[in-house]
Amino acid sequence: MRYLTFKKSGNKSAVGVLLSDSLHVLDLSHPSCNDIMGGGESNLLDMVTASLPNITEKITRKIDRVNYDQAAVVGLDSLSLDSPISNPGKIVGAAYNFTDALDERSMTYPVEPVIFIRSACTVIGPYDPILIPPDVGNVGYEAELAVVMGRRALHIEPEVAMSFIAGYTVHNDISGSGMIKEDKGNFVRGKNMLATAPFGPFLITPDEISNPYAIGIKLSVDGRALQDGSTATMLFKIAELISYISKKMPLEPGDIIATGTPGGLAMVHTPTAWLEPGQTVRVELDGVGVLNNPIKQGVPFFE
Repeated sequence: MRYLTFKKSGNKSAVGVLLSDSLHVLDLSHPSCNDIMGGGESNLLDMVTASLPNITEKITRKIDRVNYDQAAVVGLDSLSLDSPISNPGKIVGAAYNFTDALDERSMTYPVEPVIFIRSACTVIGPYDPILIPPDVGNVGYEAELAVVMGRRALHIEPEVAMSFIAGYTVHNDISGSGMIKEDKGNFVRGKNMLATAPFGPFLITPDEISNPYAIGIKLSVDGRALQDGSTATMLFKIAELISYISKKMPLEPGDIIATGTPGGLAMVHTPTAWLEPGQTVRVELDGVGVLNNPIKQGVPFFE
């Protein structure tokens, strides 16, 4: 199932599911869906926390029986989409996690995952503007597969880690590479600029992803192809990442793990491909979704 979060009148958000025609969405906030949502306001984080598989089973039965008012169906192209989960507790990124990206920079493979934390206040939707401060130096892109946790994971082993996943989504891990270099490889500032973490457009349940290591990853800026890789070159696989992180900190429902990016980073191109206001960056993961974000100038980082 493909879940999404969209804006309604009064700037309220609602959760929907994409119907089989891929053109229409069932609005779960409609009264005819009260048996699923309990008649109250809810968001996708609440649903993940409450057990998304159980909710998905109820929705599947409702859709199969067409047991809803047709007024609950809206066109996908009429919706203003948010990040599926706009308020995750935390985002944990995996750096240096694709062999082709390491090879193109002649870097040694890390012996264990290299992770960093991104604040939820950096999260934006799949078509929202990415805001680049004018004073941070080189800013790059990173097209990624992201994993949304469905249950608390603490000190778990790789053999069971995949059962803790609620779903997958697309991510562009915008990075202040100039600041990271200035900070001697510390990621804190460079990964936490406001409005630099697009996610979406869907949260896709694991049953729809037959092989998470056979997903094509493409990124372009204003039509210029810059990344064309695959999750097949992921160094530490998803189960390894979940297990490793769970032994460093608790992972909670709705937390997001960004699994890393393939080759084609901004600094390896000639000319270099650092992001600039006025551009548009497009990320596509085969079978998962597309992000299409304009780049705008944000407020100065250091004021």
